[in-house]
Amino acid sequence: MKIVSVVGTRPNFIKIAPLIEEMNKHSEIRQLLVHTGQHYDATMSKFFFDDLEIPKPDINLGVGSASDAIQTAKIILTFEKVLLKEKPHLVTVVGDVNSTFAAAITAKKCGIKVAHVEAGLRSFDMTMPEEINRILTDHISDFLFTTEESGNKNLIREGIDKNKIFFVGNVMIDTLLKHKEKSKKSKILSKLKLDKNNYAVLTLHRPSNVDDKKSLENILSILNEIKKEIKIVFPIHPRTLKNLMKYRLLKYIKNKKNIIVTEPLGYLDFLCLMSNSKFVLTDSGGIQEETTVLGVPCVTMRNTTERPVTAKEGTNVLVSTDKVKIINVCKSLIKEASIKGRIPKFWNGHAAERVVNIILKNLN
Repeated sequence: MKIVSVVGTRPNFIKIAPLIEEMNKHSEIRQLLVHTGQHYDATMSKFFFDDLEIPKPDINLGVGSASDAIQTAKIILTFEKVLLKEKPHLVTVVGDVNSTFAAAITAKKCGIKVAHVEAGLRSFDMTMPEEINRILTDHISDFLFTTEESGNKNLIREGIDKNKIFFVGNVMIDTLLKHKEKSKKSKILSKLKLDKNNYAVLTLHRPSNVDDKKSLENILSILNEIKKEIKIVFPIHPRTLKNLMKYRLLKYIKNKKNIIVTEPLGYLDFLCLMSNSKFVLTDSGGIQEETTVLGVPCVTMRNTTERPVTAKEGTNVLVSTDKVKIINVCKSLIKEASIKGRIPKFWNGHAAERVVNIILKNLN
């Protein structure tokens, strides 16, 4: 049984790692790993492969950065050649990035079955490129592996055959639980001169937050208020850095007291940083899940979340991008307010095992 797994971005690497490890336990599976090259520099790609002990990709498509349309088109053109040569029985895609949809549609056009890991998540916000990728990928997939029960409901409501839907849990949490202990050896806190539970972490990369000058200025003004009361560690995404430079806003965070700007961090360093923070301020989806399992408060600067279980059961607070709301929630957390949550069903480190067992049982 030949399975081609496709990754393209940092979140993809986190999700694919336990699947690769689990597939390697089965001699009847021959797997190939294809990296589209959507994230291609060392901090966004290579360091994650090293930290997560992912084998070097068998094939790298090298598509690089571009607009959504160009990036998707490049992946389709190059990935088709791989599929025609390798003729796999299944293509596995994870998450919701351009690489996810592009690989899925190419496989279907070639008559190859598709498994989508992390299916069914919906923000119901069609201005998000990721939402478009999620919906399109789900509607052409043969195996839909969901992380939370809302995903099952969304897929059934959209008319997808329930026999294709499998509630397995969260492979991203498999990775977190495996590496949590190892991350404690990270020297990132001493390197950045941080005390445990006495700083906040910020991540920022959504187009709606960083591609528009006014939106970016709004977030910078929020940081200016929060930094008066707590240190903020900001591992800066290349997209965000590019726009800060474009709009000449870098001066508002560079060399400012209580704002510590770093390059994107490796997985273990970032996991250590999150685990020991007072709270995380983010627009990321995966971080909402990771903080829920870590028991760390998460303040999400978005109007919607495709991961509602993190707000319903976990430690996530969805605050929109309203300046007053964000500042009030952060100040409350700084003053020791806690968010009690619980770990969602099946987020126990065995999601990849469930995925692979289902594939072995059902792939004809």
